[in-house]
Amino acid sequence: MQFKLGLIINPVAGLGGSVALKGSDGEQTAEQALALGATPKANARTRLALEQLLAYQSQIDVFTVNGEMGENTAKALGFNTQVVYQSAQPTRAQDTEAAARKLLEHNVDMILFAGGDGTARNICAAVDDSIPVLGVPAGCKIHSGVYAITPKAAGRVVEMLVTGELVTLSDADVMDIDEAAFRQGTVRAKRYGEMQVPCELRYVQSVKNGGKETNELVLADIAAYVISEMDEQTQYIMGSGSTVAAIMEELGLENTLLGVDLIQDHELLEQDMTAQQLLSRLNEVPTKLVITLIGGQGHIFGRGNQQLSPELIKKIGKENIIVVATKTKLQALNGRPLIADTGDEQLDKALSGYINVVTGFNDHIMYALGHPDLN
Repeated sequence: MQFKLGLIINPVAGLGGSVALKGSDGEQTAEQALALGATPKANARTRLALEQLLAYQSQIDVFTVNGEMGENTAKALGFNTQVVYQSAQPTRAQDTEAAARKLLEHNVDMILFAGGDGTARNICAAVDDSIPVLGVPAGCKIHSGVYAITPKAAGRVVEMLVTGELVTLSDADVMDIDEAAFRQGTVRAKRYGEMQVPCELRYVQSVKNGGKETNELVLADIAAYVISEMDEQTQYIMGSGSTVAAIMEELGLENTLLGVDLIQDHELLEQDMTAQQLLSRLNEVPTKLVITLIGGQGHIFGRGNQQLSPELIKKIGKENIIVVATKTKLQALNGRPLIADTGDEQLDKALSGYINVVTGFNDHIMYALGHPDLN
């Protein structure tokens, strides 16, 4: 029996991340990102997912959209591909919704889509919870629970369905935030509905935990310890998130909560930097990177910090990455490993293993980084 796979790719998803635009919603934002040198990556990430299915090509028919919205990648990999919707150029949100409705008319077994929370909203508006869906993470903001933890994980879940493994379906929330407020440092998340997703907890992420850290004393201890270990001859790239923000607050420095800043000798050098700006500063002095994880999901790279490019991470080196998190945040993962989804498979493998996490003043734990089934 043939598995009918619907495929929709938002080709501009994630464009704004590397150039510090914190999103790609809207034609103007996408054009601005491209003008700043951003490179489209949604098709490359979808390819990683579909490559997990190459052994089952004879069992899968792909129903998709013309060009960069699915056709090119599916055909390049040799899948039997049928175009059921012709999108406009450049593609718009309306094309995603219309394409999803057209896939329903063709009775596909599930829809695999690539994008961020905006794309999930578009899919949800068209199909609601009438059909199983799964997202390939390719956007800047991914708060929704309808995405796999990595592109390869998305392919593994589809493989389980194609090969007839017992996979439970459950409803997951579709979330999105106000991008304009997001760019001003405010997270204003809203639930837009729910969709059916394969409930395979090894591979599908949770809804992002947006709650504030309640243990301010622990955050203060983490901040005090990191600051005490800082070397005045070293510059520090300060990642996004509330735990890193606590360090900046302890230093008395203005912080870009949802961006990346650069400091040295307790002084702010530059704020809200792009990937290229960060790379240009690496050769000046020794550099370390301070990051935290996404609450409820466990990602340290690839979610909201695309400014930290694979090239940057390689040059810094794993030994110069300082991960900070409260034990409460780690316990909420229920033993799931931290995830590096940099967009560079070899780098993700190189980062995997155990990593030291600062959880208090002179208090560390070793925690697994990297999904054993995906490396």
